[in-house]
Amino acid sequence: MAEEQVYGLHAVLAALAKNPAGIEGVWLSAGRADARIAEVERAARAASVPIHRVAREELEAMAEGLRHQGVVARLRRGPRPGPQDFEDFLAALPPKPLLLILDGVQDPHNLGACLRSAEAAGAHAVIVPKDNSAPLSDVARKSASGAAETVPLFRVTNLARTLDALKEAGVWTIGATHDAGATLYAADLTGPAALVLGGEGKGLRRLTRERCDLLVSIPMAGTVGSLNVSVAAGICLFEAVRQRRKAR
Repeated sequence: MAEEQVYGLHAVLAALAKNPAGIEGVWLSAGRADARIAEVERAARAASVPIHRVAREELEAMAEGLRHQGVVARLRRGPRPGPQDFEDFLAALPPKPLLLILDGVQDPHNLGACLRSAEAAGAHAVIVPKDNSAPLSDVARKSASGAAETVPLFRVTNLARTLDALKEAGVWTIGATHDAGATLYAADLTGPAALVLGGEGKGLRRLTRERCDLLVSIPMAGTVGSLNVSVAAGICLFEAVRQRRKAR
C-alpha cells in the first residue's frame, strides 16, 4: 500500500501522543460517537491534526479488511532509521539497556506482538535484520497496539556484526533456543542485555547462535516442544524485568 496507516483506538492514541507531527490526518467513522472516539478527537485537535469524518465504508476501504474500530490515522512518510542512527543509538546506550533482537521473524502479527511486549517491558529498542524479516506494515502496527510508535525499531544489514558490536559495547547477548542446557531463569539479566529470539519454525540461525554469549531455554511442563516467538519474547523480557526490580 502506498500510504502508511495506523488502525484502532490504542494505536492511534499512542501515535498522537508520541509523534503527532508524523500524522497527516485522522479519519473517524461518521456513524460512531462515543467516549473513546471523543478521546481520539480531542487528542487530534490538541495536536492540530486534521480530522475527517467519513462513512464506515470509506474506513473499510482504507483499512483493507483490518479491524479499525472506527479510527484510522495516516502517517507522513519520513526517513527510516539507518546505519548511522543505530551507531548513534549504540554510542548513547543507557547503563543497563534491555534490547530485543529478532532473527528472521517473518509474520507481521508476531513482529507487532513482540514490539508490544518490548514496549510493555520498557525495552530500549528492537533490532531485526534488514532482510528475512517482516516489514513494519499496517498489520504489524495494528498488532503492536501503539508500540510501533514508541519503541525504536532498527533494521541492520548484518545481524552477526551487530551482535559483535553490542558485545564490544558491553551488552550481554542471550539467545533463546529450545535445546539449550541452561535455563532462562538461571541467567543473570540484571546487567546490559540483548535477548535474541529466532524466527517461526527455524529458530536462531547458526551464525546468530555462535555470536550469543549464552544460550538459554524456557522450561516447559507440557508436551509441546516450542512456543510462539511473541510469547517467548514476552516471557524472556518480563523475566528480565522481574530480576531487575528484585535487584534494586
